[in-house]
Amino acid sequence: MNAIQKIKGFADLFPPESDKFTFLEKTAREVFSRYGFGELRLPILEKTELFSRGIGEETDVVQKEMYTFKDRKDRSLTMRPEATAGAVRALVDSGLAGKGGVSKYFTFGPMFRYERPQKGRMRQFHQINAEVFGVASPQADAELILMLSSFLTAAGLTALNFELNSLGCHDCRPGYKAALSAYYASLDKAALCADCLRRSETNPLRVLDCKVPECKAATANAPLITDHLCADCRVHFEAVLDVLTRTGLTYSLNPRLVRGLDYYVRTTFEVTSGAIGSQSSVAGGGRYDGLVPLLGGPQVPSVGFACGMERLSLLLPEPAPARCDFFLACLDQSALNDALLFAQALRDKGLSGEVALEAKSVKSQMRQAGKLGAATSFILGAEEAASGTIGVKDMASGSQTSVDRAKYLSSL
Repeated sequence: MNAIQKIKGFADLFPPESDKFTFLEKTAREVFSRYGFGELRLPILEKTELFSRGIGEETDVVQKEMYTFKDRKDRSLTMRPEATAGAVRALVDSGLAGKGGVSKYFTFGPMFRYERPQKGRMRQFHQINAEVFGVASPQADAELILMLSSFLTAAGLTALNFELNSLGCHDCRPGYKAALSAYYASLDKAALCADCLRRSETNPLRVLDCKVPECKAATANAPLITDHLCADCRVHFEAVLDVLTRTGLTYSLNPRLVRGLDYYVRTTFEVTSGAIGSQSSVAGGGRYDGLVPLLGGPQVPSVGFACGMERLSLLLPEPAPARCDFFLACLDQSALNDALLFAQALRDKGLSGEVALEAKSVKSQMRQAGKLGAATSFILGAEEAASGTIGVKDMASGSQTSVDRAKYLSSL
């Protein structure tokens, strides 16, 4: 029979790549807990309506990229393409959205989008998310950005660029959209790609996000959203920037950093790296005060971010090999059980190591101990098994002695 191969765009993660993911998750848990965040575990499968409403019917994600299918009761289900909509659904579904107060959650897990696989972008990819519900203040935005910075720094990632913008609000953004539409109308239609021609009519902010060089050049002099902010939005954004500046976080303002959906308001941000090619964004987020009511809940101000774990892992150095305190060599088939029990006793004492599960020559087993980087090798043959002793070899010096097994364990 032919071997079954993995699906295109879905990766098997062996060490050391899987070790990088474990490290990122461990670091996130440690940092986020210091800011009062608790872990929220979300289902991978949701009703399709959650994403068509939460991400937007007109987006490429909903129209082209979702893994959607009917179940046995003819219900349309989708494997989650992102986590924020699921977090909001959980908040509303649990009744927590109507209880007031501030809620802080982080999530880990796989997401699914059908798109062309490339470096740092797979059809199954993984994200670290953090969401804050119930507070509209600029200090909440600033604290979230500082937490993201602390996490990335703790992970050893420092050569990153923080970009910020304000999207305004429902009071000031309509005027900006009108100014954008008037600007697009003045352009030669041939200057924009087909997608941007459509967006210029339906979602003018999205044109600013286009990566096509010709579109970027054509819109280089487009009106800036920061010139159209109302007084409240301006004060909000200035308060965010003041906190970040006073903490010493280096950032730049990017007036082209936009989100195409109306429920995004005010602060938006992105973290990029120049070290991973065209897929330069490693994290992004912002304020989405309008999403909870859009998904059936009360008016709850919200802000959050997502980190792409595949892209972050590209920036991490190869992890150091796992610590190996010992290797236990067994020279006789009859001593395998004694060897395994002694290794278990060593592990119960907090040591890390491996034990031979087959009796082989001492030369081959010492070679294996060297490959593992074991600090100490134990050698157990039929004679040692019978006498209750074991050979102990210091791998650095090469010196070897024989000790009583029970006394050795009691000395640890």
